[in-house]
Amino acid sequence: MGGPAVLVTGGARRVGAAIVRTLHAAGARVVVHCHRSREEGDRLVGALERIRAGSAAMVEGDLLDAARLPRIVEEAASRFGRLDGLVNNASSFHPTTLAQLDLDAWEDLAGTNLRAPLFLAKAAAPHLRTAHGAIVNIVDIHADRPLAGYLAYCVAKSGLAGLTRALAIELAPDVRVNGVSPGAILWPDDGESFPVAERERITRQTPLRRTGTPEDIAGAVKYLLLDAPFVTGQVFAVDGGRSITL
Repeated sequence: MGGPAVLVTGGARRVGAAIVRTLHAAGARVVVHCHRSREEGDRLVGALERIRAGSAAMVEGDLLDAARLPRIVEEAASRFGRLDGLVNNASSFHPTTLAQLDLDAWEDLAGTNLRAPLFLAKAAAPHLRTAHGAIVNIVDIHADRPLAGYLAYCVAKSGLAGLTRALAIELAPDVRVNGVSPGAILWPDDGESFPVAERERITRQTPLRRTGTPEDIAGAVKYLLLDAPFVTGQVFAVDGGRSITL
């Protein structure tokens, strides 16, 4: 008999891949969702399958395609015949000031960070109720402490924090819903959003005086998903204490 089956969106790389590996090491069967990271997803699933055959699979889909979201969930549930957990990790992140904001930017940032988690949760709810499962949403320190120049992203992540609490009530008592709110973990791939001086300033502002690791986030996700049967409606900060100094 296999372990719990968990769908992780954006699970092929960066923090998502760390979440997938951590859950898999804890005995879960993992469904890795990807959109543009098929190559990384294939490598990850292949590595996990070599560790434990029949324990990893992949689904693809654009989270901005609303019609695709229920199918992503159904495909994930079909991989192992059930769905015990959903981790809404996939995210778009890019700057938008009020002056720069247009509908395309809003649709991208709100679509991936808020709309997709909501409608994935809706599609997954029947499976999760049957399994008495759980949802974990990856929020952000800037949901509560807005980052200048990232208006739409901060609004969307703030909505995701509110969605976490609202779903915890909506899906109780059968399904637990929690969030993890990272601080500085991995800097953006573009190398420009946070110049070296800004990175150093953020690190100095963090009480633990360092950035975190993807494994720090993955450990919190594992706890909330698999090891916290009496925790729901919470958003856990994993930020080295930075949220108390902003």
